[in-house]
This record gives sequence, structure tokens and C-alpha cells, in this order.
Amino acid sequence: PVANATITPSPPAHQVRAGDPVTLRCSVQVGSAPVTFTWLHNGRAVAWGPVLELGNVSVGHSGTYQCVATNQLGQDGHRVFRALSPELALEVTPQGHRETVAAGVVGSLLFLLLLVGVIVAWHWWHRM
Repeated sequence: PVANATITPSPPAHQVRAGDPVTLRCSVQVGSAPVTFTWLHNGRAVAWGPVLELGNVSVGHSGTYQCVATNQLGQDGHRVFRALSPELALEVTPQGHRETVAAGVVGSLLFLLLLVGVIVAWHWWHRM
């Protein structure tokens, strides 16, 4: 019987940016051939085989991934064994999200600096 199914992501980070390529590999620690693999995304079957190539990911690829490893014992094939991997959570951030936030923070700081400068100049002008 199959046992100890695991997913190895490449790159190893669970958070990736839109447009990045992601590959998931499913393997079993125990299991006699032939072993078949089914990939689940948010609980729904999406692909078959030991490797899931997501290519250039989008936000729609976010969610949980699991692989189901299956093999049969005996000549009749009536004894089917399954091993379900732990869930792998994948979060895809939109392209440029961090840069947009950083630009907003810098813009706000520059505005505050300008506002303080105007207030100081106004006070200085009225003291004279």
C-alpha cells in the first residue's frame, strides 16, 4: 500500500507573485508500483501525474493543493490503497502589489513633509 504522500513546491515559498512559475511534485515514502497521482485544488481534481506545472501563476491559482497517491494490490485489482498528502496553501499576490503600497507610503510621507514645511513657513512669515 502507498503511504506518506508529500508535496514539494518549487520555488519553496508558499507566497508567490503573479507571473512566477510554480511546480509541485508529489512523492510517496512507501508504495509499490504502479502508483498514480491525482492533484486536488481546493478539493477538486485538476490534474494527474506526479508533477503539477502551474506555469505563470495568477491570483486564481491561490488556494490549497493536495495530491492523492493510489495503487492496487493483487492480480484482481480490487484492493485499492490511497494516501492523501497534507494540504499545501499557495497564496499568489498580484503583480506589482508591493510596489504600489510602497509608492503610496512614500507619497503620503512626502505630502506630510510638504504640509509641515508650509506650516513652518506660515508661522515664520507671521512672526516677522
